[in-house]
Amino acid sequence: MIIPFLVIIFIFLFINMVPKLYTSPSLPTRKKEVVHLENDIDKSYVGAGFTSKNDLKDDPCEIIHIGVVCSGYNANVYFHTLLKSIYFHRANPLHFHIITNKISENILRKLINSWNVPQVNATFYDLNRFIADIRWIPNSHYSGIHGLLKLLFPKIIPLKVTSKILVLDTDLTVMSDIYELWKLFRKFNKKQGIGIVENQSDYYLGTNTWPAIGRGFNSGVLLYNLYVLKKIDWPKLWSNLTKKDALIYGSTQLADQDIINLVLKEHPELLYEVPCVWNTQLSDHTLSYECYKDRKVKIVHWNSPKKYNVENKDGEYFRSLATGFLEYNGNLLRKKLHSCDASRGEIKNESGEFCLELRKLTSSHWRTLLYFREYKYMSVDNDITFVAQLSFDRLQMIEELVKSWSGPISLTLYVTDYELSQSITFISHSQTLQGRLNVAYHAVFKEGEYYPINTLRNIGLSNVHTPYVFLADIDFLPSKDLYDTLRQHISSMGSLIKKALIVPAFEIQKYGGQAPVDKKQLLKEMEDRSVIPFLSNIWSPGHAATNYQIWKTTSKPYKVKWKVDYEPYIVVRSDVVPYDERFVGFGWNKVSHIMELEAQNYEFIVLPDVFIVHKPHTPSYEIGRFRTSPAYRLCLQLLKEEFIHKLNKKYNCSFQYSNTSVSFPSSRRKKRNLGSHTTEATNTDYPMNVE
Repeated sequence: MIIPFLVIIFIFLFINMVPKLYTSPSLPTRKKEVVHLENDIDKSYVGAGFTSKNDLKDDPCEIIHIGVVCSGYNANVYFHTLLKSIYFHRANPLHFHIITNKISENILRKLINSWNVPQVNATFYDLNRFIADIRWIPNSHYSGIHGLLKLLFPKIIPLKVTSKILVLDTDLTVMSDIYELWKLFRKFNKKQGIGIVENQSDYYLGTNTWPAIGRGFNSGVLLYNLYVLKKIDWPKLWSNLTKKDALIYGSTQLADQDIINLVLKEHPELLYEVPCVWNTQLSDHTLSYECYKDRKVKIVHWNSPKKYNVENKDGEYFRSLATGFLEYNGNLLRKKLHSCDASRGEIKNESGEFCLELRKLTSSHWRTLLYFREYKYMSVDNDITFVAQLSFDRLQMIEELVKSWSGPISLTLYVTDYELSQSITFISHSQTLQGRLNVAYHAVFKEGEYYPINTLRNIGLSNVHTPYVFLADIDFLPSKDLYDTLRQHISSMGSLIKKALIVPAFEIQKYGGQAPVDKKQLLKEMEDRSVIPFLSNIWSPGHAATNYQIWKTTSKPYKVKWKVDYEPYIVVRSDVVPYDERFVGFGWNKVSHIMELEAQNYEFIVLPDVFIVHKPHTPSYEIGRFRTSPAYRLCLQLLKEEFIHKLNKKYNCSFQYSNTSVSFPSSRRKKRNLGSHTTEATNTDYPMNVE
C-alpha cells in the first residue's frame, strides 16, 4: 500500500509543477508603460460601464458575452474546438454574439442548439449587413474582409444587451475559466476602452508597418468596454484615422490589428494592457516563450496560416493541448451550472412503462456539426444528390462511391470527436476525395448505445441543394453512369410529384468480388449466382415487389405496387417527407419511410437500365442486438404499432397491424391482396433468423 501511495503523491506534485514551465508575466516592457492603479477601480467603476460596486463581486450567474467572427467551413471546425475548451473550464452562463454569413449561421446555430449545453445562448449577425462599413479599407491580410469585422462589435451590440464583451478569434484554445478574463474589466479606469495583449513578435518594430506603440498589440483576444467606445464614437474614430493613414502606409497587412494599433497609438488612454498569458501567440516567429516561461498559459493562440502545424519551440506541447480538445467528447460538457442553473429534473420511468428509453430518443439532442469540409455546388438541370449515412468503420467506402457517382453527395457520419478528427485527416489526404468539393460531410456525435440511423438520414436529406435525391446506403456501388442516366429519366418523366423511381438493388455473394458495371454483365453474373437480388436468400419481402423477373427483360420503366415490408432504394424530390426518427438501430427504419410514401399515394416506378450493388462487409453491432435481444425486438414491435397508428390518423388511411402482419385496406385505393405475411421476428429491415 505504501508504494502506490507514494506514486500518487509523485503524480500530484508533477502535475502541479508542470504548468509552471509554461507561464508568464509579459514580454520585456516598454519604458513608458500604462499604469493601472487599484484605486482607480473605486473611483471610476461607473464610467467603465459598471452600474454599482456590486458589479465588482464574483457572481456565478453573471453572463459572459463573447463576440466571434466565424465564416467559412474551416473556421466552423476551429470554432467547435474553441467552444469545447471554453465549455470545459467555464462556470458562468455564456452569450455568444457571432458575425457570420448565412451558410455558417445555419451550421453554427445547428451546432449550438443540438449541443444543448445549459445556460448558453447565441445571437447571430449577418455580415452582409455590415460589409459596407469595412469594404473600403485597403487590406491584404489572408482572411480578407472577415479579418476586419471585429472592429464592428462596438457598433453592433447595444448597451441594453451588455456594456462589455470579449472578442475572440476562432483559432484559440482556452486553458482557464474565461470568467477570469472577464473580471479584468474591473481593472479598467473610466477612459480605458480596449483590453489587449502585447504582440509577441517584433513585427511592428520593422519597416513599412502601420503605426503601433512599441511591439504593438495582438487582436486575437480583445476586451471591449462598449460604454467607453460608444461614448467616444468608436466607428467615426477608427474610420477617420484609417482613411488618413491608408494614404501613407497603404493596405493593412494584419487587418483589424493594424487599425486597432493605429487607434491606440493616437489615443493611448484607451489602452488596458492584458497579461500576455491570455493570448500566448504561436506564430512561426513568435517570442512567446518570454511570456509563458514563468506563469501558466490561459489562452493559446494559433495565429499563423499554418494553425496547429506552426513551427514553434514548444509547438508539440501546445499542439497536444489543442488536440486534446479537438478529440475530447463534447457531450460530456452538457453539465449543469449548479450555482445558478434552473432545476432540471431527470425524466423518470415512474409509470414503469416498457421501452421508455427508446421512446425518449425522439426528443434527444445529438450534437451536430454540418459541413465540416468545404462544400461547393454548381446547379445543373434535374440534379440529384446521393444521400447516405455511415459510421467511422465504413469511412473508406466513400472513395469507391465518389469514383462511381460524379454528382453531389450528402454524407452524415456518426462519430466520436476523435473519429471526426481522423475522418478529416483521411479526407484531406485522400487523392480521390480531397479534390471533390461537391461532397457535403456532416458529423453527428455519438451518444448513448443506439444508432440514430433515421436522424442521420434526415440531416443528410435536409442539407441538399438539388431538386432530387437518391436515398441509398454507403455500402452500395452505383452502376456505370447512374447519375447521368437518372437525370435523363427525370427529364423524360417531368416532375416527380408523388413519384418514387426505384433503382433495383443486388448483392455480390463473395468477399472481394467486383461489382458489374452494366446490365449485360449483371445478367451474366446472375446466371451463375455470383450476383443475386439484394437479400433474396435472407429476406425476400424487402425487395421482392421490385419484380426482378420483369426487370431482366424490359427496356422500359414499369410500375409496381407497394407490399408489406418493401424497402427499395429510391429517387424522389428532395422535399420528400423525412424519415421517422423513432426507429433507431436496426429494424423498420427504411420500411417505415416507404410505407409513409404509400400512405401519401406515391407511384413506385422501377427503372430498367440502372442498378446498385451491395458489397459484403462485416455485420453491424445493431444487427447483433436485434438477433440476440428479445427485449429490443419487443420494443420494436411497440414502436411499429405507434407508427402505424400515426399514419392512419395523419393520412386517414387504415393500415392494420398485428404481431404477424401488416395490411392496408384503404378506401382511397382499390382492394388488393398484399401477398406475403411476415413474422414478428422478420417484420423489420433486413432481419435474420432469431429462433
